[in-house]
Amino acid sequence: MKVFDNKHIKNVVFVGAHHSGKTTLSETMLFEAGLLNRRGTVEQNNTVSDYHEIEHQRGASVFATPLHTEWRNYKINIIDTPGLDDFIGEIISSIRVADTISMVVNATDGADIGTEIIWNYIDKYNKPTVFVINKIDADDAKFDDSVQSLMQLVGNNATLIQYPIKMDGAQCIIDVLKMKCYKFGPEGGKPEKLEIPDDQKERAERLHNELVEKAAENDEELMELYFEKGSLNEDEMRKGIKLGMLNHDLFPVFCVSALKDMGTGRLMGFIDNVAPSAADLRPEQSVEGEEIKRSVDADTTLFVFKTLYQPNLGKVTFFKVKAGEVNVNDKLYNARTGEVETLNQLFIMDGKVKHSVQKLTQGDIGATTKLKSTETNDTLNEKENGPTIKPIQFPQSRIEKTVSAVNTSEEEKLNDALKRIHSQDPTLKLRYNNETHQTVIGCQGELHLLTISWALKNIYDVEANFDIPKISYRETIQRSATANYRHKKQSGGSGQFGEVHLKIEPYFEGMAEPEGFNIRGKEEIDLPWGGKLVFYNCIVGGVIDTRYLPSIMKGIQEVMESGPLTRSYARDIRVMVYDGKMHAVDSNDISFKIAGAHAFKQAFVNANPKLLEPIDEVTIKAPESMVGNVMTDLQSRRALIQGIDSEDRYQVLKALIPRGEMSNFSTQLRSLTQGRANFTSKFHSYQTVPTNIQKRLTETTEAVGQDK
Repeated sequence: MKVFDNKHIKNVVFVGAHHSGKTTLSETMLFEAGLLNRRGTVEQNNTVSDYHEIEHQRGASVFATPLHTEWRNYKINIIDTPGLDDFIGEIISSIRVADTISMVVNATDGADIGTEIIWNYIDKYNKPTVFVINKIDADDAKFDDSVQSLMQLVGNNATLIQYPIKMDGAQCIIDVLKMKCYKFGPEGGKPEKLEIPDDQKERAERLHNELVEKAAENDEELMELYFEKGSLNEDEMRKGIKLGMLNHDLFPVFCVSALKDMGTGRLMGFIDNVAPSAADLRPEQSVEGEEIKRSVDADTTLFVFKTLYQPNLGKVTFFKVKAGEVNVNDKLYNARTGEVETLNQLFIMDGKVKHSVQKLTQGDIGATTKLKSTETNDTLNEKENGPTIKPIQFPQSRIEKTVSAVNTSEEEKLNDALKRIHSQDPTLKLRYNNETHQTVIGCQGELHLLTISWALKNIYDVEANFDIPKISYRETIQRSATANYRHKKQSGGSGQFGEVHLKIEPYFEGMAEPEGFNIRGKEEIDLPWGGKLVFYNCIVGGVIDTRYLPSIMKGIQEVMESGPLTRSYARDIRVMVYDGKMHAVDSNDISFKIAGAHAFKQAFVNANPKLLEPIDEVTIKAPESMVGNVMTDLQSRRALIQGIDSEDRYQVLKALIPRGEMSNFSTQLRSLTQGRANFTSKFHSYQTVPTNIQKRLTETTEAVGQDK
């Protein structure tokens, strides 16, 4: 297979809302370039990119799929992505390695909610973008409305290159860059090139002049030429358009019918001649602050952006060559692990079909198999101390569920399967909660969860239960209390004896030392689960030997690991051990551990115990028109609104919400805002649970205890 230099490699990622036609457009481009003899369709489950079984069942993309084609001495690497933001990880990782984004918009819907969600990620990465309005031949197509919706999304920087018309019943496209009219037959394909019809010349000239001005704005030399000549030629316009795209100031708008192969060849020509290549992009900074040289002569650096497991290939690692070139059998250092990986094979992937190559150069995208320890976001370098490419930042989980095997004997099998799914989908978060003893997964939404469940059952042959995670409550006290306990046991030979008298109080930072006690020692313990235990030795006269105090404290800590209200961790308590008794023969560590634990538990129950719940700080970004609905929902969740700010077309709400009220928040927010809102959350503090909720939780814990 031919090796292309970085000036002739174009990496284009197709993104867009659900059913915008990305997969069909990808298929048509491969057909147009002669790589396919016959185009497949999504409906017939025979497209190159949607080849996974779950994609066939759903009739839509779930995975981002790398493809490639060659067009007029250029190599175009294409990544076809899903349209639903439940699979946003696939979209983000593809955007990260793109040189140009092709945002596909359905002409019947315009820039809808799905377009807006994806655009926010494109804008964040500041990537050159082309808008492609698809399905222009549909009976209900609304091209002008679609253009207006794009301008509402990105402003006047959305600049028409083409617009569709009907002429003598035939579908035509007016191209204002080339100033030509392309007339298509009923089945599309190669168009007839015509002069622009008289009734369209005025509009075409106006749009052409607007395009010239936009192109000239991006370069001083072009601006001088424009003022001098009053216009620019096609090559000068191409230069200006490319600069505008690189500056994120110009977004060309094309129109196609991917299904009928109308306008696809012209779009491919624009990608070849105008869209930025890998060599055109600005230098990239590594994690260490070094500049990654976009040169074939530089030391080799690869960035892994995707991992996939295929039945016939095993683990497939997709990468972009950031610098240098990579050859078969090269040995590269993993910047994260330090291990050496041997690339025994190199591939160009077209869906599930692999094409072996001997070498890939800077800017190209390829794949390899059987790497030992390399995962998504890793950097592979020619030299041991090479740079680290900045990792892809995947979004926070929107929902969390506990997961367990239906058949308890398959727990290990389930965990292995989840680890493999996480390897190819980093937006699946996996953790074990030591406090609740539950395996918890985080994902992007209900549909994402359904695909995980499907994969577990159909690929890894393990059925799983999903449930709402238990909330990690905390327990503490509201007043002081005293208690004593004598542990005495005699069963022949040496017995057990220990008696402990203690007082407990609520603890807070900066409080005065306890009064009325002869303090002989103090130990302040930062508890692993948060909060503190402050332990005072107030023993007078040696009634308890100091060697037994650590055992007393150990018994207290064991009780604090399972509080009497809900078996939750206890925190923020100080204990004064001030009296007791011991026996010269029968006293030992275990006796005082038991006595200390029982005395503490009695005092805790008498100290007006209270339950604390975790409160999350939640930041919600929602369209202004939908804030009212969001506020109503927050009020039903016992939320405390902290403030509201404006950000572009959105309102940003900050609120404190009990974690116990967050279980269905993501799904409800998506429903209330038609998917246009998003949120992030982080732990804020523990606060007192309302009395009625504490009573319910305590009664539930008691009922469970009785059942056992």
